[in-house]
Amino acid sequence: MTHPLKGKVALVAGATRGAGRGIAVELGAAGATVYVTGRTTRARRSEYDRPETIEDTADLVTEAGGDGIAVPADHLDPAQVRAVVERIAAERGRLDVLVNDIWGGEHLFEWDTPLWEHDLDNGLRLLRLAVETHAITSHHALPLLLRHPGGLVVEMTDGTAEYNRDRYRNSFFYDLAKTSVLRMAFALGHELGPRGATAVALTPGWMRSELMLDHFGVGEDNWRDALDRVPHFAISETPRYVGRAVAALAADPDVARFNGQSLSSGGLAREYGFTDVDGSRPDAWRYLVEVQDAGKPADTTGYR
Repeated sequence: MTHPLKGKVALVAGATRGAGRGIAVELGAAGATVYVTGRTTRARRSEYDRPETIEDTADLVTEAGGDGIAVPADHLDPAQVRAVVERIAAERGRLDVLVNDIWGGEHLFEWDTPLWEHDLDNGLRLLRLAVETHAITSHHALPLLLRHPGGLVVEMTDGTAEYNRDRYRNSFFYDLAKTSVLRMAFALGHELGPRGATAVALTPGWMRSELMLDHFGVGEDNWRDALDRVPHFAISETPRYVGRAVAALAADPDVARFNGQSLSSGGLAREYGFTDVDGSRPDAWRYLVEVQDAGKPADTTGYR
């Protein structure tokens, strides 16, 4: 089907940039109506002070073939989240897909810094942004999602449950945040499954977000220029790749088989047969284990 999600309604919470934007656009390309939320608008920026806006994301959704609707919201404020859901209910009467991609913690964690040396205020705010926002959003959105059978909740995180179980992820606060989101999907699976809905945790691989490209001083058109400095960046993927993973899940009538599970963009690409925008199929988490973490030279042969 050209537009398998036509008539479906999605809320991508945290869609200003990165994975959230990629997911929103791919849901739009599949024909969905997509409400995109975030704190940065054309009139006001968040503390990120980045140029990307939710209006830009909504325009990209519409250009892709869907109906993009930008709604400013701070997902730490329950009243604002409740208002978003009430608007969706009034305008559409349903919610078929909820993507919890709220994050905002890139500038708040300190790499390889132990808990007692880490800035406490920053660490606690990171937990609020990464965990509390997801709980608030699900609390208000799930009653609407459960009005119709077959709803899907996608909890976005970094790392699969298998990978994160045995590895320390950057700092106490980062590790705790990403592991908590994995557990959220597991718990929601138990609560939603008997009620006709599905919850999963989903991770992209090494994603070429706007921030990541800026960090390496490259753009999407010349990202390979960064490989001289960071050879393993060769396994990276665009935000649209994980977007296609969400769109595939949302269009799958048998998606309940994944309920409560931890999934990855690369794993779902093998399952559903989609590719990244360049036609490749990166399998970042297998690469990280078998090549990067194993101390081998960068070589993506067989991994994309």
